[in-house]
Amino acid sequence: MITGTGVTKTYRQRGGMLAGRDVPALRGIDFAVPRGGAVSFIGESGCGKTTLGRIVAGLETYDSGEIVIDGTPMSPLSPKRRQPFFRRIQLIHQDPYSALNPTRTIQQTLTAPLELRARHTKRPGSWVDDRAEELLSLVGIDPGYVLGRYPHQLSGGMRQRVVIARALTVDPEMLVADESVSMIDVSMRLSILALLRDLRERLDIGLLFITHDIATARYIGDDSELYVLYRGQVVERGPTETVISAPVHPYTQSLLSATPVLHGLERPGEERVVPTEALDERQGDSGCLFARRCPFRTDRCDGERPSLVHGLDVSHEHACYHPRPRGVIPVEAVA
Repeated sequence: MITGTGVTKTYRQRGGMLAGRDVPALRGIDFAVPRGGAVSFIGESGCGKTTLGRIVAGLETYDSGEIVIDGTPMSPLSPKRRQPFFRRIQLIHQDPYSALNPTRTIQQTLTAPLELRARHTKRPGSWVDDRAEELLSLVGIDPGYVLGRYPHQLSGGMRQRVVIARALTVDPEMLVADESVSMIDVSMRLSILALLRDLRERLDIGLLFITHDIATARYIGDDSELYVLYRGQVVERGPTETVISAPVHPYTQSLLSATPVLHGLERPGEERVVPTEALDERQGDSGCLFARRCPFRTDRCDGERPSLVHGLDVSHEHACYHPRPRGVIPVEAVA
C-alpha cells in the first residue's frame, strides 16, 4: 500500500519566459495505490504527472507532504534507509530505447541485477540464466531470439517488453509506467497495455499509470481509479469508468472532447467542451487554476480555489464550483 498526502514539489525556472520564477509542479497531491491496485494520472504536458511518478519511484525528492509505503513514512528516513522501500517500486520509462544500454546485449541487461540478487540470496549460478529466460517468457518474448541481441536489433514493442522484464528482476510490488506506450507503434500499444493488465492479475503487482491519453487508462483494469491533474492539482478523481462516462469538471470534459472516436471520423459528443484560450504558465495562481480557460467561469472561480469534494457518488470527487455531467463523447465510445 502506497499513499501520498499533501505532496508538493516546486522547481526554480532557470531559463525561458519563466526564468527566475518558482514553478509549482505539484500542489498538495493526495493519492493511494492499494496492493495489486491500479491508479492512472492523466493530464496535458506540464501538469506534474511525470514528477509525481518519479517521486513515487524514489527518483525525485518532494518539498512537503508525505509518501507512506506499507505504513512507513519516507521523509524521516535517510536516503540509504529509503532504498529498500523504493526498490520495490520500479519505473518503466517512456522511451524504451534510451532506457536500455545500447552497448549491452539483452542477456547482459537482465542478468546484471539477477547476479546481484543471486549473490545476496546465495542462489546457484544457473538460477540467473533460468530466471532471465523465465522473465522474457512472462512478458511474451522468445528468449532464444532476443537474449543475444542488442536493443537496436529489436522493435519498439519488444524493447518495451524487455524494459518491463528488467523491472521484474527485483520482484517489485508496484510498477510506475510513465507514458509507457506513447513511443510505440499504435498497432502494438494495446498488446503492451494488455501485458501490464495481465501482470497485475498474475503477479498481484500494483500499477501507477501515467498518460496524457485518457482512452489508454481504461485498459489497465476494471477496478482502476483515475486522477485528472491540471497544473499540479487533482481536479477530478474516481473510478475510471465513472470519470470517463460521466465527467463533471470542465477540464476533464475538455480532455475527453479532444479524444478521437475511431469510426472513420472524429465525432464529438453533443456538449463538447473547448478551453477558451491556450495554456499560459505565466497566469497567476489565485482562484481556480483552470478559470482563465474555462467556458463556464464565474466571479467566484476567479477569487477562490476550489478543493476536492464528493459529488452524489462518494467515490467520485471534483474541484469545481459548477460541476455538471456533460455528454462530451458519443455513448458508443465508452460502451
